[in-house]
Amino acid sequence: MEKDFVLNAWYPAAWSRDVSRSLAQRRILGKLVVLYRLENGGVAALDDACPHRLAPLSMGRLRGDAIECGYHGMTFDCSGACTRIPGQPLIPNNARVRAYPVVENMGLAWIWMGDPALADPVKIPDVPQYHDAAWSSVEGDALAIDCHYLNLADNLCDPAHVSFVHLSTLGNASSEDIPVHSEKQGDKIVTWRWIVDSPAIPLFKKFGNFTGNVDRWHYYHYTPPSTAIIDFGSAPTGTGAPDGNRDNSLQIFACHFITPVDTERCIDHWLFVKNFATDEATTQAMIDQFRLAFDEDKVILEAIHKNEKEPRQTRPLRIAIDASPIRMRKAVEQMIEAERGPHPGDASAA
Repeated sequence: MEKDFVLNAWYPAAWSRDVSRSLAQRRILGKLVVLYRLENGGVAALDDACPHRLAPLSMGRLRGDAIECGYHGMTFDCSGACTRIPGQPLIPNNARVRAYPVVENMGLAWIWMGDPALADPVKIPDVPQYHDAAWSSVEGDALAIDCHYLNLADNLCDPAHVSFVHLSTLGNASSEDIPVHSEKQGDKIVTWRWIVDSPAIPLFKKFGNFTGNVDRWHYYHYTPPSTAIIDFGSAPTGTGAPDGNRDNSLQIFACHFITPVDTERCIDHWLFVKNFATDEATTQAMIDQFRLAFDEDKVILEAIHKNEKEPRQTRPLRIAIDASPIRMRKAVEQMIEAERGPHPGDASAA
């Protein structure tokens, strides 16, 4: 199953708020891991299987920062080394479990499932505005979706669907025929469009108090394999937003961090960062609107996943709006191939 995923990347294992001194099992890239918070406040992650008889360590108990297996009491420290075998003073060298690097950022505990020597914290996804006091950040959910993670990634490279899927929240019909632009910027795939002199979307009508038409934008920044930062906003028409003046705008960065569970499921950890303050009740109302929108995506994506399992004689049709999803999938495929290395039959392997 590893061949289906990029291993050398940071993925959210959980919201930091959900990691505690209780042992928690997660499946990430097809592997079961156990997460827990250390006494010093850090986070540990180990393979969730005792090497003795494969009992889940998450069914054991914490002894300080070590896990005591609930089956026969073998104990493993947070590095994965066995420190105790009851009734046996000699500990075999292979009595250990794999430990994974974990670093916290933006309210999430990020795990590195690949080569630990390559686990550079600088590569953890980040949004500068999240740390800026002039902006406010709002944590969302860990939305479980029964679909292949690349189908969710397609969605997060695709502003065009907003005009049809999210008519009650993030879109309206005024953008249906506006072209979508796609380009590669370094390691990012950027998909964007401007909708000028058009009605405000329901979200901004409700929370932005726009009374007239607006100039609005979508910039979808996708970093393979699994990070989408969507910059979208609106400003009153004629105030210069398309020319770079966003002083009169409402702007939101919707952040989506995908964790593949396996080839059938994924988790969308989402949050948003906004350039305007709201009281607690209004913030909760915005969260509810985003939940509604992302549940709309979930319904579509799960229906697609079911249809993909049906026998078909033709391949999916590609149209102009698919430029970014095609770029994204090619980039992920290249990352997986690079990790896999030369195939035995390749000339380069000779």
